[in-house]
Amino acid sequence: MAGGWWAKAQGGGMLLALLGWISSCVTTFVPLWKNLNLDLNELEVWNMGLWQVCITQEEGVVECQAHGSFLALPPELRISRLLMCLSNGLGLLGCLLAALGLEGWRACEDKPGRKRRLLLGGGVTLGMAGITTLVPVSWVAYNTVLDFWDETVPDIVPRWEFGEATFLGWFAGAFLAAGGLLLACSTRSTRTATPLAPPCRRVPTARGLAGGHHLNPKNADLVI
Repeated sequence: MAGGWWAKAQGGGMLLALLGWISSCVTTFVPLWKNLNLDLNELEVWNMGLWQVCITQEEGVVECQAHGSFLALPPELRISRLLMCLSNGLGLLGCLLAALGLEGWRACEDKPGRKRRLLLGGGVTLGMAGITTLVPVSWVAYNTVLDFWDETVPDIVPRWEFGEATFLGWFAGAFLAAGGLLLACSTRSTRTATPLAPPCRRVPTARGLAGGHHLNPKNADLVI
């Protein structure tokens, strides 16, 4: 009963981790971190990401242009690039480590202690990936709110708003953290109990036969 619960917890944690890692990779590269609607031209929607800015027109035409310089970006976008790339790497590493530590995986079956350490290491790594996803997404969202409600900016100036990638990044970070927590909590010692060998009948020694009759080898009952 307990073994089935641990297996379900590991399977659920691995599924959440994979969903979170894929969502984090998508969040990193899609140009949907911020949206901007121009009042002068409502037929165009501007989208900003970590790597490029895109303009979507009413006809469905999308024109994208990469950011000119890394150093020219705002601090939150520069650091978000690094943290999101780090999150993608940590998520991949955590999934690989956790997969090797799963009970259904044949790797290291004869070394339960190593499987437990791999599973725990994978869970911790996935938790770190979740944090490194939530931090940049929340930072960009926080600055977007500050800029939107900045009273020093005239009302006629367009304001950036949340993009779809912001919400996807929050879900990705939550999935990674939850999957890592499940995998780390599902670690348990899988010590295989070695069955005891059946007791053997010892052949009577010469000392025990000293006072009795001689033992005929043909009639000796030897059990190994």
